[in-house]
This record gives sequence, structure tokens and C-alpha cells, in this order.
Amino acid sequence: MTIFGATKITLLPRPKQVISLPGFAVPPPSRRANMRAIKARGNRTTEARLRALLVRAGIRGWKLQALTFAGTPDFLFADKKIAVFTHGCFWHGCPRCGHLPRTNSAYWGAKIARNQMRDRRAQRALRRRGYMVVAIWECQLRRSPSQCLRRIADAMSSQRFRFRIQRTVFQPPT
Repeated sequence: MTIFGATKITLLPRPKQVISLPGFAVPPPSRRANMRAIKARGNRTTEARLRALLVRAGIRGWKLQALTFAGTPDFLFADKKIAVFTHGCFWHGCPRCGHLPRTNSAYWGAKIARNQMRDRRAQRALRRRGYMVVAIWECQLRRSPSQCLRRIADAMSSQRFRFRIQRTVFQPPT
């Protein structure tokens, strides 16, 4: 399906592999207010920081929050077929610095595992459609922003995902 010139990519239905979330103890009001203030889009530590870096570096041709694509990539370079995801270390379970809170740890463990499973499925769906997927962690963006820009630039200059070689079977003339 095409919407405004972009191909809509949807996740294939899967058998119910839902990780049910365990019970959740009600947090104190201050913690609840803190968690409710965290936005899903436009976070200053991830998406807004990478956006500013892309603009400063003069990298163009991207679209923010491609809602019609699997997993809603944070940045989409449709003409280059590159999807960039910026993962928050806590919400997506960074292997380097992600952690589980001590309170409600069973709930948060299941929640983060579910987020990781959703990320893998979305990335797999995009790769099947020929997109190169670049995942950038919040801690990588904080530690070495130039390396994150380099990964995106390398993906843009890479030809290996753009063209698929068609094999032709040789048939002698009859």
C-alpha cells in the first residue's frame, strides 16, 4: 500500500507471544509524576539531540517519525532506504547501561523484554523490505555523537543493501 509516495510497512501477525505484565505496586506520587512526564517522541536526550546533530552536519533527506512504517523509525531516509532508531537506555534495555528498578522489578523486566521483542520484529520487517536499520543508543549519543553521525553517513554511502543481484540461469540455445 502506498501513502503519500511512501510504502506502508506493517508487522506480520504473529502467534500470541505476548509477555503478560505482572502486577504493579502503585508508586509514590513523586515517582508517578516523574514517569508521566517522560514523552514517547522528541526526547531531548535522544531524538532531539540526534536531529540537531544531523542539521548541524548538513545531512538532509530524512523524515521524523515515519508513522506509516513498521516500528515508527525515529528518522527515515526513504530515498536511501535507511531507518534510524534512537533507543533510550532504560526503556529499550541497553546491554551496557540499562538497569531494572528495585521496585516493581518483575513488572519492569517484562515491560523491557516486551519492548525489545517489538524492536526486533520491527527491524526484521524493515530489513525484509530492503531497508538498512541503524539503532543508536542514548548512551552512545551522549558519549560519542560524532561516531553516531559516522554510522549514519556510512549507511548512506553503503551500496550493499540497495541492490540485490538477480541470478540468471544459463540455458543453452536449443
